[in-house]
Amino acid sequence: MDMHHTLVVCAGGTVGLPNRPMNHGRDGGHLLVNPPRPVWERSELTPDELVRWACLVAATGKAMLDTLPQLDGGCLNYWEAGNNALNALAQPVGPKTPRLHRKMHLHVFGRSPQAMHPDWQWGEPPRFPAFAQSEAWCAQFSALEPGECAAIAARIQVLLTTRYGMGPVASAP
Repeated sequence: MDMHHTLVVCAGGTVGLPNRPMNHGRDGGHLLVNPPRPVWERSELTPDELVRWACLVAATGKAMLDTLPQLDGGCLNYWEAGNNALNALAQPVGPKTPRLHRKMHLHVFGRSPQAMHPDWQWGEPPRFPAFAQSEAWCAQFSALEPGECAAIAARIQVLLTTRYGMGPVASAP
């Protein structure tokens, strides 16, 4: 899944908003964390890359919990993904080989106790549609607001430098 707005770039990878959010910002939000380079499977990352990416994932989740009021008393779901690229209906149409077509990334979904959308109700697993219905399903969701994104990016930077000892972190415009 591609990002349409990158929030943070660092040695661990990138964090950004998805092109098609799969959860309302008001219900907890949805961010993507990409590894430092495209890989089809996390085991393809070097040990150093894997450690830095794991720190970025943890900092992203903590930043969401620390900055989003809708997550007060809430939690997160982390979902490693890339499988939609393998669907026979995905471009290019037809059968695909994971090593060639899958690009591993991680979705971070905020889970709010006050979530209103029926697919994101508190205490229930999220419900995702089949691939053929995913575009229409995603169209109903709104992304996190710009101010929320700025607060998350700033908090990620602080966490990466103070808690995880990572070097320079850049906020994307």
